[in-house]
Amino acid sequence: MSSQQPPPPRRRRLPPTAKSKAPAATTIHTLSDDLLLDIFLRLPSLPSLVRAALACRSFLAAVRSSPSFRRRFRALHPHPLIGFFFETYGCDVPSFSPIRRRSDPDLTAAVRGADVFLTRLPYHEDADPGWKIVDCRGGCLLLLNRGTEQIAAYDPITRALHLLPMPPEEISKGRRGKFDCLGFSLLLSDETPGSFRVVSLCHDKSRVRAVVYSSGTRDWRILPWSEAAPAQPSGKKHWLLRVRQGNGNLYWAHTKQAYMVVLDTTAMRFTFMDLPNYLKGQGHLYTIGETKDGRLCLVFTLGFMLFISFWRVDTDGVDWWVIDDGFLLEEEILQATEGTRDDDDEIILQVCAVMDGIVYMLPFICGDPHLPCWFLSFCLETRKLEKLLHRTFHNYFFPYIMSWPPSLVGRDVTP
Repeated sequence: MSSQQPPPPRRRRLPPTAKSKAPAATTIHTLSDDLLLDIFLRLPSLPSLVRAALACRSFLAAVRSSPSFRRRFRALHPHPLIGFFFETYGCDVPSFSPIRRRSDPDLTAAVRGADVFLTRLPYHEDADPGWKIVDCRGGCLLLLNRGTEQIAAYDPITRALHLLPMPPEEISKGRRGKFDCLGFSLLLSDETPGSFRVVSLCHDKSRVRAVVYSSGTRDWRILPWSEAAPAQPSGKKHWLLRVRQGNGNLYWAHTKQAYMVVLDTTAMRFTFMDLPNYLKGQGHLYTIGETKDGRLCLVFTLGFMLFISFWRVDTDGVDWWVIDDGFLLEEEILQATEGTRDDDDEIILQVCAVMDGIVYMLPFICGDPHLPCWFLSFCLETRKLEKLLHRTFHNYFFPYIMSWPPSLVGRDVTP
């Protein structure tokens, strides 16, 4: 009798279990606006931010909707210097020399894409001497063509062009004695990029007045004559120097006396501000500007010493220019430019502009304008001296600094 094997036990099927869902992948598109903007703060420069913001609509919307982010980014990343525009004899438009920074490809791309040849400006064969720069602020050039009696405000990066008429002739009404116009100044708004004002100053033998153009109204407004200046000029037609801008206001120093005419651009009112006596008649040695945090400052040179002064209450309780610091730059400049100084050379350190705490200056040998010289920058905060470019110049030049583009600002924004 053969033995029979019992059948194998049946395996009991277990009920199917629900498969666990894999966590959703986190991408940059799922980040909140606050976290995204914190990432954008770590970008190296303004051109890098522009490239990132234009990558998709959500990125652009996040940047445009936050004025507080705009302020924080500006505090961390100063607006970059793109290059210099130069007035050149015999040319109908200014020339441009870029700052070459290989470490920032986005900045290099911004230079390549800019209309630095100013091709959008109207061209007239019979207009002589052509277009001349009269001011440059926040990435916008203010140009004058006396042959066609046109004024142009032009941004070479965005290629936004505004053509303005000349100021009305009524500005000379009520003048006393000799009358002269001192050119034009450009005023921009950090809160509303794209809007601007243009100021033209005129004076008679002892008073000043201004006419103001607004891009909002597209019209000129004539301001009243000021009171008489505290020290009268010595019968000369020109008794004020070129305009300087600092902390949003405009300053014209007297050619011989120790004071400046000041235009408060908010109240549109003229006042007079004293200068130290050692700067009397020395307009080529000093300039007005502003620090990184917007404080009004006066920067001047004595030899290779660079001094910075602030308008504040002195030890006698009087508002005055108080020297805050001084920097001996001779050895550092000679080392940076790989230059030497001969005993017979009279080298002048000229301060050209002070913008956002950066002093733009150049050392040149007096008496030989044909020799090329180095254009330098000096940061008042870090005390860092930097070489910018090396070339000759025969007339005025203007640092060209990229501004916050209007494309990164929304119309309906929340703080």
